[in-house]
Amino acid sequence: MRWLPNWAGATALGLVIGLGTARAQPLVDPPLDRFTIARLHYGGGGDWYNDPSIIPNLLRFIREHTGMSTADDEVRLTLDDDRLFSCPFLFATGHGRIDFTEREGQRLRTYLENGGFLYVDDDYGMDRYFREAIKKVFPDKELVELPASHPIYHIVFDFPNGLPKIHEHDGKPAQGFGIFHEGRLVVYYTYETNISDGWADPDVHGDPEPIREAALKMGTNIVIYALTH
Repeated sequence: MRWLPNWAGATALGLVIGLGTARAQPLVDPPLDRFTIARLHYGGGGDWYNDPSIIPNLLRFIREHTGMSTADDEVRLTLDDDRLFSCPFLFATGHGRIDFTEREGQRLRTYLENGGFLYVDDDYGMDRYFREAIKKVFPDKELVELPASHPIYHIVFDFPNGLPKIHEHDGKPAQGFGIFHEGRLVVYYTYETNISDGWADPDVHGDPEPIREAALKMGTNIVIYALTH
């Protein structure tokens, strides 16, 4: 049974094919009437709320560059929130500990197996904790690195070398990992790049404009890929 509304995928596919001529239709289940990104308020003590400008900026960029109808801001929810199953795209970031209870892990797995998508961006310091937490959701699956040829790197904007490097952190190469369910990418995790920091207002991190643009383009790819697959 697919619990999530179908409007998001159909709309995004029309945008990719029709160069922005389509408009999103309302979600079947209120309170959301335009596409938005749901920021996950997770447990464990990490700063799930950091950089409040990132999602509004990405939503605006998507709207301006694809014609997709987007909200002006994020919605924030926990895994126990009933709105979870009306939100096709779930996002989490932070610097530290992230943890799921057994119930939260089960709800997240149900959400993902029935059409939902989770994007997690390590804002430095989350990696160890996220890898432990996601094992509570999918103890039978592994995070696998996506090759540069994967469509997520090419669906709207082309990244021939794969995931762009936004912040240095430990100086390691940027890596994008995924978890698949029945052949569909349901979890995408970015490490050693911090894509979402590049969505922030220019004065927050002082990123040069080409870096910010690359981050926003990659964020657009992630959203459009999630809504069409």
